[in-house]
Amino acid sequence: MSEPQRAVLIEVGLLYVVTLLAIRGIVSLVQGLGLPDVLLVAVPVLFMYAPVWSCRLRGADPWAYPMALPDWPWNNPGDWWRALRWGGGLSLLVAIPFVVGYHVWQIELVPLVQDALGVRLYPIPPRLRWIWPSNLPLLVAYHLFYVAIPEEMFYRGYMQTRLDEVWAPRWSIAGAVVGPGLLVTCVLFALGHSLVVVQWWHVFIVIPSLGFGWLRARTGGVLAGAFFHAWCNVSVGTLDTLYGIVPP
Repeated sequence: MSEPQRAVLIEVGLLYVVTLLAIRGIVSLVQGLGLPDVLLVAVPVLFMYAPVWSCRLRGADPWAYPMALPDWPWNNPGDWWRALRWGGGLSLLVAIPFVVGYHVWQIELVPLVQDALGVRLYPIPPRLRWIWPSNLPLLVAYHLFYVAIPEEMFYRGYMQTRLDEVWAPRWSIAGAVVGPGLLVTCVLFALGHSLVVVQWWHVFIVIPSLGFGWLRARTGGVLAGAFFHAWCNVSVGTLDTLYGIVPP
């Protein structure tokens, strides 16, 4: 491995660790010390601007990386509509298998796993209760603008693109050329959630993140992946409420 490649890996690794530890610190201050929730606004800010600061430190142009969103939708409806078609299309493609798989997991497999391991994954056994989230529009807006877009800027717009400079994309999958950088980013994406707050189910995050990375490669930007990312989060949140895992 050449020195420039090592430098890229060190830079990406440091950016990842420092950003996630900073986010963990913010979350811990709010949850542990009862500081105002408004401090959590720093979380998406870090995801969006840490790569920009990293670029400036090494004298690179942040605009060389596909982190930016298109102009406002009323000024540039074409790019937003194109991204929505890609993200929405993939959402429709996986919706039925996902819902069926979710039901089988919660109703059939969770009891088997709990009995086999002697643990309880949930305090109350999951079952379909038909209780919907109390504010679905707010849930959608939260996951699109506060979670999905900032995380896609950080992980797919910057990290995946930067790692592609180390391991050139070489695999053609459904019109997108991807490489090891996508896989490494997916693993770091899942691990990053547990660096902030540990949850046993974070390992499964790798699966939808493959779609986020594919959309980044296929469309050349992060917005389509952000739409799909938000759909995944909202779908899980809605199903978790319907099955009584989280309160409405």
